[in-house]
Amino acid sequence: MRRRNMVNAMTGGRFGASRWLQRRWGGVSLRYRLEDLAFGLSGLCLSALPLESASWLSGRLWRVFGPRLGSRRQTRALANLALAFPEKSAAEHAALAAAMWENLGRIFAETFRLAAIAASGRLTIEAPCDFGKTNEASVVCAAHQGNWEIAVLAVSAKTSAKPAGVYQRIKNPLVDARVRAMRGFLYPGGLYPKTPATPRQLIRHAREGGTLAVLADQRDMRGPRVPFFNRAAPSTPFPAMVARTLGLKLYAGEIIRNPNVRFTIRLVEIPVPQTEDREADIVAATAALQAEFERTIRLHPEQWMWSHRRWG
Repeated sequence: MRRRNMVNAMTGGRFGASRWLQRRWGGVSLRYRLEDLAFGLSGLCLSALPLESASWLSGRLWRVFGPRLGSRRQTRALANLALAFPEKSAAEHAALAAAMWENLGRIFAETFRLAAIAASGRLTIEAPCDFGKTNEASVVCAAHQGNWEIAVLAVSAKTSAKPAGVYQRIKNPLVDARVRAMRGFLYPGGLYPKTPATPRQLIRHAREGGTLAVLADQRDMRGPRVPFFNRAAPSTPFPAMVARTLGLKLYAGEIIRNPNVRFTIRLVEIPVPQTEDREADIVAATAALQAEFERTIRLHPEQWMWSHRRWG
């Protein structure tokens, strides 16, 4: 009987093969374990190469295979590029999409070497003269541009206010744990998974004198619709809301990729109105932030992630 039950489980009987394997392996599926193995092996191979070589190789591979393996994202990227740059030809849109995939591939390789990048003098940081002088809390926002993983280093280099960040959990819990471990040192104030409780945790961190470092260029269907590439785009009001409510300065962090795995991080202060109409102030600051993102994306369109569902 016991043997029959095991056979049934492994051949799709009462429990099914996948559920049997998950029970045998602590609730983690075979697919997740194989993905984690592939991710770990990729990291080992890329870490064995010089940083510039690893970044170049991964970028070339993603340029070739990204559009094929991520066909839906490729289609979305081309559609978004056509909407954002109607004056460009289809061939130009395709070239920008290919460059986008290469940039994503470079980020993939560089994620395994974040500590080396942080310690190797590869960053040029341009910030307002008064940024960090008083070590006061602030809200620093970045877009998915250049290598956004390192944007927070501008905060760490200029101020002792500990930055905290938020991230979207990866579906595979094994890979998620690896990536979180690689990113964690960048956020001494805490790196929080995106949950309903996360905004309260970040606000508490800011109230206690910490800086927030968040990505703010994605769609937020609950947020105000503000102009972005001449179209109304639902945008997160959270950074502007925190800055307006707590009286903090708001910055756009622009990360530009340069040759040889070097980067320029530029902080631009975003005005936050302080009028009697709090909601209007938040919308105005949100619109100004997205306008600054658009400005720098137009300068380096190949470095932004066009595969987002940005406009709803």
